[in-house]
Amino acid sequence: MAIEGADLIKAAAFLGAGIAMGLGAIGPGVGEGIVGGKACEAIGRRPGEAGLLTRTMLVGQAVSESTGIYSLVVALLLLFVV
Repeated sequence: MAIEGADLIKAAAFLGAGIAMGLGAIGPGVGEGIVGGKACEAIGRRPGEAGLLTRTMLVGQAVSESTGIYSLVVALLLLFVV
């Protein structure tokens, strides 16, 4: 039972998709956690500004999540196109 070139390419694509999602999810997870924590601290200091702080936090988290979505797109391309 020999491994052919197409099988090797498919295995590399699966491995690459797993690595892309694994590493691509670390950044947004850490970034969103930091943003959420800092927003809670800021709301604790200035409760009157909670609306503005929450809105700004959500925009920052959406921007941070975009890198996770890019890694998902790369992983799906590796799984279904390659």
